[in-house]
Amino acid sequence: MNLLDVTRRHFFRECGIGVGKMALAGLLADSLGRPASAGSVARTGPLAPKSPHFPGRARAVIQLFMAGAPSQLELFDHKPKLAEIEGKPIPPEVIGGQRYAFIRPDAAVLGPQYRFARHGESGAEVSEVLPHLANVVDDIAIVRSCRTDQFNHAPAQIFMNCGFAQPGRPSLGSWATYGLGSESDELPAFVVMSTGAGISGGSANWSSGFLPSVYTGTRFRGAGSPILNVDSPAGADMRLADETLDVVARLNRRRLAIDGDPEIATRIASYEMAHRLQTSAPELMTLADESAETLALYGCKPEEASFARACLIARRLVERGVRFVTIYHEGWDGHSDVAGNVRGNCQKTDQGSAALVADLKRRGLLDSTLVVWGGEFGRTPMVEASAVLGRSKGRDHHPNAFTMWLAGGGIRGGVTHGETDELGFHIARDEVHVHDLQATILHCLGLDHERLTYRYQGRDFRLTDVHGHVVKGILS
Repeated sequence: MNLLDVTRRHFFRECGIGVGKMALAGLLADSLGRPASAGSVARTGPLAPKSPHFPGRARAVIQLFMAGAPSQLELFDHKPKLAEIEGKPIPPEVIGGQRYAFIRPDAAVLGPQYRFARHGESGAEVSEVLPHLANVVDDIAIVRSCRTDQFNHAPAQIFMNCGFAQPGRPSLGSWATYGLGSESDELPAFVVMSTGAGISGGSANWSSGFLPSVYTGTRFRGAGSPILNVDSPAGADMRLADETLDVVARLNRRRLAIDGDPEIATRIASYEMAHRLQTSAPELMTLADESAETLALYGCKPEEASFARACLIARRLVERGVRFVTIYHEGWDGHSDVAGNVRGNCQKTDQGSAALVADLKRRGLLDSTLVVWGGEFGRTPMVEASAVLGRSKGRDHHPNAFTMWLAGGGIRGGVTHGETDELGFHIARDEVHVHDLQATILHCLGLDHERLTYRYQGRDFRLTDVHGHVVKGILS
């Protein structure tokens, strides 16, 4: 044989399986899970639990993503000044050179559509359309000074999740599972659910990007079998399924030993997880073992898809060791009748969100589970009205200032952080950029956002790009 024809692949295949195994072990350790500077631990696969950079309070994250962008001015950021000048153009010096998609810069001001009141020992001020959240305000941190760089839904959602406005970067859940692995062998490490009409940013919001695809979020349906095509077809018993999967696994492992391709490892893990899900998923989704008290707390029915039911499923997921859960509730895009939009969505989400915090707390899980609530940006103080589009009393997109809240997992409850100006247009104090939020979430998990990196195309990438600071004012 001509030595020039001897490829590395041929060498590993023909000249010693021991060398191939050593190469494979290195690939599995370095490419499939160990963060750049995290401590190494014994592992059995890319999703095996890994040591954080430092002890983190949170072991899991539940992200409640309010897609479409809730109006902070109707929920968390009360601005009486808007009521005083309602119907008048907002002062031009406030607007500056900012432009909007659906309204003129000199559009009239729209006052708050709901009353606000203070609640709890902390005296946190929230809207009347959040009666259930009002009962847990002492357990949450309200951040009124959030800001994003994006003003359209898809790029803003992707930016919030991936730290970059264009598809192709790893999502927050993917970074978390890459850095820490999972504590569950029976369920996916990163689970995604949705309870609305559609997500503008699509699957890019839970993609693993350039990370190995084993870290991609797994989409669960709201009712019935959570994942399509997991159940065995009619006539196929478990023995046949076991034998089939065993043959496929042996073929895949042989190819992995030859090629060392991380995506083959992902394929192996996917087949094995799908097989385990045939048992674990039905048990997870059947709420027969939940008490009537718990179902009443969430306000959900065992077999009826809803946001509240998804919140209860999320609690069951983190109980079983799942690292990251995202629930998307779409429909908050209040370009018209913002009052009706907010009221309708709060009726669907308020009880489930508050119940999740209360339920985690009573089960001793809130200290180790970080809950994050919010959308991709905020809404304008000015009104949106268009006879052509059939819109009235709405609010346009507003990236300059919006509100989110966090609870558990290292967050100090009863805190209201940041402040906007008297019109709710600009941040007046303690700005929190999207990259700051991401850095803080990773910090709660024990991950340094500057050290959690992945080398791709010749340079190290991270979730927060070259920005981001941990928001220490909300940490416990």
